[in-house]
Amino acid sequence: MNQKTLSRWLKAVLFGIGICGILLYALVFPSLGETAVSRYPEFAYCRWPWLALIWVTALPCFAALLLSWKIAENIGEDRSFSHANASLLKWIALLLASDAALFFLGNLIFWLLGMNHPAVLLLSFLIEFFGVAVSVAAAALSHLVRKAAVLQDENDLTI
Repeated sequence: MNQKTLSRWLKAVLFGIGICGILLYALVFPSLGETAVSRYPEFAYCRWPWLALIWVTALPCFAALLLSWKIAENIGEDRSFSHANASLLKWIALLLASDAALFFLGNLIFWLLGMNHPAVLLLSFLIEFFGVAVSVAAAALSHLVRKAAVLQDENDLTI
């Protein structure tokens, strides 16, 4: 598979992830909130704060998708192992780590305010762990891409 084909596949996957994310944040989460309020009307006051937290945590995720799109463009231009891609991967790692931390803090604050069930708090640890795991993977890829870029720069200078 050549670089252009790989870039197109990556962009198609990123586009699909973006569409799924939009559907999830725009339709599924509000619907789940509405269902929860209809079943447990005493928690109606929790719906909008929770939706706001979920929507705020979507922002770093979509920013990471945009940075991933730039990486896919660089791969299509045969600049896979570049300092720019290493920097973009580092930013993705930081965005995802901050997203996991924000979601954790929001959950903890809602739990302290009585707007969160302990089981939901424990279940959210799974989501936060996934965010941290992807962040660590992006940081490791950033490190490896930076090392490869240095090797490629040295190799380009060799006759």
